[in-house]
Amino acid sequence: MSALGLSQVACAELTWGDNESYQGETGYQSGNSYNQDSSVSAFNAAAQAENRGDTSALYGYEQQMSGGLFAMYPTYWRMNLDIGSQSAASVSQFVRQYPNTVMAEKLAADFAETKAASGDYAAVRQVANLITNADASERCAIALGFNNGGDTMRAMAAKSDVWLKTLKQPALCEQLASEMNNNALISNQDRAARLKRMLRKGKTGDIMSLSSRLGVSIPYSALSEIQLSPTSFFSRFGMQPNSQMNQYLYLYAMGRLADKSYREAAIQLDFDVKQDNQRATRLLDDDTRRYAYRILGVERMGHNTDDGFNSEAVDWFRNSLDADFNFEEAEDYAMAAIRFSRWDDVAEAIAKMDAETQKDNQWQYWLARAYEQSGDNNKKSTAKRMYQNLAKSNEYYGLMAKDKVGQRFDISSLGGSNLPNVSGADRNRAMQDPNFARAFALYNGDASRAYANREWNWAVKVARDNRDDNLIIAAALQAHDMGWLDRAVYAADNTDRASSLALSHPMPHQSQVVRYSQSAGIDPAWAYGIMRQESRFVTNARSGVGASGLMQIMPDTAKYIARKLGESYSSSNANSGDTNIRYGTWYMSDILAKLNYQPVLATAGYNAGPNKAKRWQPVYGTLDADQYVESIAYPETRNYVKHVMENATVYSSLLGRPQPITQRMGTIPAAF
Repeated sequence: MSALGLSQVACAELTWGDNESYQGETGYQSGNSYNQDSSVSAFNAAAQAENRGDTSALYGYEQQMSGGLFAMYPTYWRMNLDIGSQSAASVSQFVRQYPNTVMAEKLAADFAETKAASGDYAAVRQVANLITNADASERCAIALGFNNGGDTMRAMAAKSDVWLKTLKQPALCEQLASEMNNNALISNQDRAARLKRMLRKGKTGDIMSLSSRLGVSIPYSALSEIQLSPTSFFSRFGMQPNSQMNQYLYLYAMGRLADKSYREAAIQLDFDVKQDNQRATRLLDDDTRRYAYRILGVERMGHNTDDGFNSEAVDWFRNSLDADFNFEEAEDYAMAAIRFSRWDDVAEAIAKMDAETQKDNQWQYWLARAYEQSGDNNKKSTAKRMYQNLAKSNEYYGLMAKDKVGQRFDISSLGGSNLPNVSGADRNRAMQDPNFARAFALYNGDASRAYANREWNWAVKVARDNRDDNLIIAAALQAHDMGWLDRAVYAADNTDRASSLALSHPMPHQSQVVRYSQSAGIDPAWAYGIMRQESRFVTNARSGVGASGLMQIMPDTAKYIARKLGESYSSSNANSGDTNIRYGTWYMSDILAKLNYQPVLATAGYNAGPNKAKRWQPVYGTLDADQYVESIAYPETRNYVKHVMENATVYSSLLGRPQPITQRMGTIPAAF
């Protein structure tokens, strides 16, 4: 977080005692703590007015709630209902009136995004410094403001996030990447690199604007003709002169043919290269050849679920080696190489990532795995040192590294199953902190959980910026004691120095989880690992696709379970805590039996479905579980399995039956 964020957080002084007041926001008066504030009822009423779009009612609530804990909300809602008509001055005034609050941050961010989308970049620049915790879309909004005036270097700070990205990103980030073409600090080398990716993806507008700036204007008619029939282009390519235009059009045609069939595209490229090698003057430049193979590699990695894995993807990436990889391409290359134990290629792929990305635990672990397989003793020694460094962490890769160097996961240093000792002074600070106070009041007042969670996350962020882990742990303990476990977990996971497994890995409903797990023949630690990842212990959690309860069971799955158990289906029963746990543990056992009694496969199956987990198994032989996990085709499922295996390893120690993560994960058998 920026120095500005820290200084803003430090502005609010809390002074308490008889008849003393908090001056950090609006002179809210209290002789006690914020948890006695009763204005949450007014908050709920004002929220209903906002849902109705009732501006006049919101004006009334502004007067009624003035000076209270939630005074900023009716003003925020009123202004946000017509955010496009607000001025930068009015937004700045709101931020000054309610400094260091999440709604001040949100109003400024909402305003910046709205104005960036409409092209009012001057307005964006006026509020840019008021946004201290921007998400990806908000960062792009700010960069758009400066890309079109003012400090263009601030726009360039976002270049690495958007310029070469081809996966889906926020609309404002797409807009930024396109508009950066005209930034004076963008070089022709930058433009050529982006153009290749746009040719691969078929982004017509970007292709035309980039090629124009490069002095090789590609007409829409040429792109349209190739789009209709890429094979017609290839049939006449050999009769065309070697020109930069034709190099670009070749890549565009290869991208369109690969979209249809990567197999046809591979045959075409191999044929063209062989033909070209026999010509006195080549028609395909080395750079074009390399990126054509890159197109094949990326496209092939998008078909691993449907067509199965194939080492040809590694070969195609190796044929494409040059200094110009974006992260998506390097990640695909690394994952393909990991899948097939092509360790030299793993190291090569990681080397194509930027220096900061290479330092991530994920890539440090896989680089160590690659070095470990080397015949070079120096690399083997380096691998050991890398594992030892990774083993300081207790997340997925840290736990894997501990096993590599023979270290045990020690829960005693993390408090074991004991809740942390928190001083009375820190407990009082947590209840009197305005940000945490708002979160607690909203939670207790049956307000929208989205607002309560937002206030909580902001409170944790502010305390973390202030390096106040004691405040975070005190608030987390209070949340834990009142049953707000998901926010206690969030807080405990976001401390820098303090660690408490009892807060980060609680064990609610322990008797039911253990009893039903044992009845189903599964490990209770695994059940807790699933539950923590699925719902963060929110009993009434509901996902966007309809999964419900602690174990996040889909309605059709719940009906299947009820039928198998000989019970009548009831949605209310299926979602209740006890039945949801019983159904979830039974279903885990059901999937486990269908997937070779392999917990990694079953975990992937719980998230993506058993058939998908089977499709990702090797065709023959066995595969180390970490290689299977790293090559799971769905990013959500890949990360899900890592988190569940990490969780289960921690819970096995908390439940008194510790099992190292490598032993837990085992090996993956061939599909049959």
